[in-house]
Amino acid sequence: MSEGPAARRLRYLQAMGIPLWVPRERGASTPATAVSEPSADGSGGDEGLGWDELQAQVAACTRCGLERTRTQAVFGVGDRRARWMFVGEAPGADEDRRGEPFVGRAGRLLDAMLRAIDLERGQVYIANILKCRPPHNRDPLPEEVACCEPYLQRQVALAAPALIVALGRIAAHNLLKTQTSLGGLRGRVHRYGPQGIPVVVTYHPAYLLRSPGEKRKVWEDLCHARRVVAQADDDAAH
Repeated sequence: MSEGPAARRLRYLQAMGIPLWVPRERGASTPATAVSEPSADGSGGDEGLGWDELQAQVAACTRCGLERTRTQAVFGVGDRRARWMFVGEAPGADEDRRGEPFVGRAGRLLDAMLRAIDLERGQVYIANILKCRPPHNRDPLPEEVACCEPYLQRQVALAAPALIVALGRIAAHNLLKTQTSLGGLRGRVHRYGPQGIPVVVTYHPAYLLRSPGEKRKVWEDLCHARRVVAQADDDAAH
């Protein structure tokens, strides 16, 4: 007998390290919305570029010097008109070799996170703050982020997602232009860019590999994100 949707979801939750989820009672209140300052102008110096032109520009980029140590630039992957966009920090060694964000163990965990909310990798768009791997996986430098930011701004403008999920502290801080702790950013709706695209913040999959006890918090964040998208769909329908 084939596996039903509920059984599949339970299996994906177990893969995330969450063996059981008890839904909130109907009518439970949701966190209040918080609006953050928008990031720049949403286009940078790359306004007017289409997806293929933008990807070619990223592949040939020499703006910040990371091209000297990278194997290849990691542009992004997924549905370019997706409702959901996930933004991480920067490519790691696996991503640098394969040219795709979130592969390896962290990528497999992200895939499980997506499936837990009935999404597949091909149904979302995944990108990073930086398109090139920093040496030894160090944190991105401010000048590197500044050089790369117009690329991400243009990706967001082209994709026009209903929601951005910021994966981890560095992604959240650079998207929202804040130094508020990740814990202080979770559970709220922030806004990005001139269109005020909703942003939900959660932990990075690589962090969850080191701290599996935090996986339940990510499940809560993803459920929150799903409610945000559902509300956006409901507003659009009316």
